[in-house]
Amino acid sequence: MSIEILVPSLPESVADATLSTWHKQAGDFVIKDENLVDLETDKIVLEVPAPASGILSEIFQQEGAIVTSGKIIAKIEIKEASDTENTLSNEVSSETTPHSPAVRRLIQETNINPQDILGSGKKGRLTKADVLDYIEKSQKPEPVVAPQQTVQPTVTADAIKPPPGNAKVSAHFRPEQRVPMTRLRAKVAERLLQAQQNAAMLTTFNEVNMQSVIDLRNQYKDRFLEKHNVKLGFMSFFIKASIEALKKYPAINASIDDNDIIYHGYYDMGIAVSTPRGLIVPVLRDADQLDFAGIEQSIFEYGNKARDGHLSYEDLTGGTFTITNGGIFGSMLSTPILNPPQCAILGMHAIKERAVVENGEIIIRPIMYLALSYDHRLVDGKEAVQFLMTIKECLEAPAHLLLNI
Repeated sequence: MSIEILVPSLPESVADATLSTWHKQAGDFVIKDENLVDLETDKIVLEVPAPASGILSEIFQQEGAIVTSGKIIAKIEIKEASDTENTLSNEVSSETTPHSPAVRRLIQETNINPQDILGSGKKGRLTKADVLDYIEKSQKPEPVVAPQQTVQPTVTADAIKPPPGNAKVSAHFRPEQRVPMTRLRAKVAERLLQAQQNAAMLTTFNEVNMQSVIDLRNQYKDRFLEKHNVKLGFMSFFIKASIEALKKYPAINASIDDNDIIYHGYYDMGIAVSTPRGLIVPVLRDADQLDFAGIEQSIFEYGNKARDGHLSYEDLTGGTFTITNGGIFGSMLSTPILNPPQCAILGMHAIKERAVVENGEIIIRPIMYLALSYDHRLVDGKEAVQFLMTIKECLEAPAHLLLNI
């Protein structure tokens, strides 16, 4: 008896997917629910599990193929497994939980036993962070971390080195390497170009003294972690401050649809995240209904899902306003690009000690530069400046956020 492996139903508005990575070869014995292949879409990677245990008898679509929903990609022959296969199946199903592609590659590359690692994911599932923490604690010399198969290819060092040995190298040796864009990178490129072509984009800047937020965070971070089991970061302060500013200036939370302006009466905050696959923007829905702990917990969960490649299409759609933090990479100042159809995006940057004047005296303070890029067709410069001033006030006097004043 044979079972056809079909491309699952793709998310709405996704026409097709790229067959990214086969984890099994024709002739391999597979176990029910074991991931067979990864499918890459514009936003997420979908896993195709085995519907039953058996032999993967045929593979009809190779890596790199473009496939649509319902297309046959492989076939499994259902046969009576031998005692060895049954034993293997029982061991795998009883001792392990199917791992994500990133976790599997890390385990293979570092040659470690997953049974030695305590998983922190759902039902004890291993996450990429669990494996990396285990490698670091084991103090293995320079562990090799394998990138996800869907990482945007880059030029390797070997590709641009001259020939080895004593071979004579031409003075005009100018190596190049051509690699295809991943679907996500191509989609990001398309949307960024769309944002520049279809919006009158402008950026305004301000600076904020982060001393009050830092003091408040340092004072309560241990109690916060103990009570809520999640760390208190800076992002929750910025989300809260942004929501207060959006309530005062609703045009910045709006979008343009042809000749209409859509004012959103809710606050779905997009948080730009850099992943090995590229930039993605998971959305915190109804963020105004969340307290600090709820925001930090949501960000933590999205971070884990992003690392493991388990973000759903719904996690990445919608959003009325976006915040991006280039400061984690050391950026001092930048002009973030709009995330259409949103009309504004806030850029956070690195906190640096700077000399400022207070009451006629020069004092060292931790300063962060803020950047608000906005669509000038909908948002006036005055609103943009006042929006940043509101965020500045909320962060320099956090009582605004805590007392709702």
